[in-house]
Amino acid sequence: MTPKSAAAAARATVYGYPRQGKARELKKAIEGYWKGRVDADALRTTATELRRTNWQQLADAGIHEVPTGDFSYYDHVLDTSVMVGAIPERHRTAVELDALDGYFAMARGTQDVAPLEMTKWFDTNYHYLVPELGPDTVFTTNSTKQVAELKEALALGLTARPVLVGPVTYLLLAKPAPGVSADFDPLTLLDRLLPVYAEVLADLRAAGAEWVQLDEPALVQDRTPAELNATTRTYRDLGALTDRPKLLIASYFDRLGEALPVLAKAPVEGLALDFTESAAANLDDLASVGGLPGKRLIAGVVNGRNVWVNDLTKSLATLGTLLGLADRVDVAASCSLLHVPLDAAAERDIEPQILRWLAFARQKTAEIVTLAKGLTQGTDTIAAELAANRADLASRAGSALTRDPAVRARATAVTDADARRSQPYTERTTAQRTHLGLPPLPTTTIGSFPQTAELRTARADLRARRIDTAGYEERIKAEIGEVISFQEKTGLDVLVHGEPERNDMVQYFAEQLTGYLATQHGWVQSYGTRYVRPPILAGDLSRPEPMTVRWTRYAQSLTSRPVKGMLTGPVTMLAWSFVRDDQPLGDTAQQVALALRDEVNDLEAAGTSVIQVDEPALRETLPLRAADREAYLAWATEAFRLTTAGVRPETQVHTHMCYAEFGDIVQAIDDLDADVISLEAARSHMQVARELAEHGYPREAGPGVYDIHSPRVPSTAEAAALLRKGLEAIPAERLWVNPDCGLKTRGWPETRASLENLVAAARTVREELAGS
Repeated sequence: MTPKSAAAAARATVYGYPRQGKARELKKAIEGYWKGRVDADALRTTATELRRTNWQQLADAGIHEVPTGDFSYYDHVLDTSVMVGAIPERHRTAVELDALDGYFAMARGTQDVAPLEMTKWFDTNYHYLVPELGPDTVFTTNSTKQVAELKEALALGLTARPVLVGPVTYLLLAKPAPGVSADFDPLTLLDRLLPVYAEVLADLRAAGAEWVQLDEPALVQDRTPAELNATTRTYRDLGALTDRPKLLIASYFDRLGEALPVLAKAPVEGLALDFTESAAANLDDLASVGGLPGKRLIAGVVNGRNVWVNDLTKSLATLGTLLGLADRVDVAASCSLLHVPLDAAAERDIEPQILRWLAFARQKTAEIVTLAKGLTQGTDTIAAELAANRADLASRAGSALTRDPAVRARATAVTDADARRSQPYTERTTAQRTHLGLPPLPTTTIGSFPQTAELRTARADLRARRIDTAGYEERIKAEIGEVISFQEKTGLDVLVHGEPERNDMVQYFAEQLTGYLATQHGWVQSYGTRYVRPPILAGDLSRPEPMTVRWTRYAQSLTSRPVKGMLTGPVTMLAWSFVRDDQPLGDTAQQVALALRDEVNDLEAAGTSVIQVDEPALRETLPLRAADREAYLAWATEAFRLTTAGVRPETQVHTHMCYAEFGDIVQAIDDLDADVISLEAARSHMQVARELAEHGYPREAGPGVYDIHSPRVPSTAEAAALLRKGLEAIPAERLWVNPDCGLKTRGWPETRASLENLVAAARTVREELAGS
């Protein structure tokens, strides 16, 4: 490759970086603040130190332009709501009294005030707080956070680029506020919002910003002509401002499609595009619109969402093609590195050769820097890096870990009949009701109970060999006994064992399946202070032995009421893992489904009459473009049925989904052919129940009446009111009563009170139905 001129030397940059710190210092400081152990000044000091550490690491690695504004105490969309003054009326007093406490009240709620709704950030496992807007919303400028963080970076002598959620994406992510008509379109507020963005841009320019990045990932979805026209107007108006920095419009997660010519023609100075496999069409589309003459292009050629090493040679070829399509080409990851762990070098339990296949945030940063150097100075200057990269890619491709002939032979033998129950739902439900003998509005929970400090200590003690396996198992038995006893006393109808032995709903299973790698430090933010360690699916997958049967059987021995067997479904096992990228995702899903099918059948053989296979990720993994969805939903729903279809008619199959928009996958929910589905509904005021009814969903459903992502305890009256609203859409003989999600993150005092109120609400509404 011929080196570029020095005047056009490629810069290395990123859009965002993991926030939590090497030892999750941010999580610990925030949770300490909530509990009163850390004061506000100490929390702010921790945050400042983490930002400084991140920026310095990036600069030391060779990143030429660091991002600011991407750091958040809870969520960057919530930060945007604060920036534009979109504070819900119910939280306004709290925010005015104390901005930090008010911020956390919007995120988590209080005993008296509900939080903002939370849902998935596009097709990732990150959750954002949904803005609530209405025709009376008045936007006001508050650029304090954005300006302060920019000044912090500049004071360190760094070149910094503030990153903001763009105005179009912000409005497209918003929902009508409570009490506002569901027909209200937040995009109609664009003319009110743009002057606020203009003031923020002016403030950032005054603080020293040369460039500001406006993230518009919503534009990679199918957009209407009206939405594209709004985008045109947005960047025409912002581009026409005289007191502003240079503007970089960023998109990621998919191809821009019809929005690309809109942004290419906009009077802005740069675009950032995703050029990884899922968005490869951006390359041809960019050429078809004549490129970006006179503009800066940031090329996202390093996958910011997965953990495999980049194919440097392939990325350099893409970058070389792009050189003629823009005034300058810089190099970045495809999206914020928020979605991957911090540093693969911290892992000590992964075989060194396999570890070389992996790239977390720090390794991806090095890849970006290497590519920028190669693009600028020529491939000879990075010959050693290219040779090592080729060796790592070859090592992975040739490893026995990636291919198991027995697994592949079993998958090849699967027939359509393997994914069908022996009887239709209308016949199964009669057998199940006779077998289980449940009351109207049966009560249950989603599966997990609070993971106490004692449980976490027990796992740590086992790993450190302070206790032996027998001692650990006695602690687990004791916890299961307490959970079963509490549920019986409270009056729940279908019980769970509480999952005390499980560290995570995906990791627990991944550690018992072949083909998976587990990390010790691979933490990724899911929401707020909730971090998970997604396992890495590296090769063909099978189940050597039963994973859940023992503990489910033990819990059932303690009670005469049915105890649910609890599994994580195949789509969620993929979505909440870093999945292999060397074969079609549907093929991998089939392997997972066959392994889980063995577990389902063993649970039934052990006497389990109710088996729940959770698929909370079914909606989040839905492709962002409608044209890609039919194929995805076909293999995703087939994988679920392949998991569950081998059981007898009287065995009741449940599934669970949470914190996503379900309206556009109701048919897929129907196609799962589960007997009962439980869904998040408390924050969205039973919206999903109405969507199920509009579809004519024929099976049983439990729209949640207890928001478990808030510390507040719902009253009996509140839960009963939600149940009555659910009954407006779902008949009593098909309505279940349950929380929105598992109780792992909650404390025991609030869990006890909330479930007691939930059961009392069910009894109240049962009595009302009996008397009507």
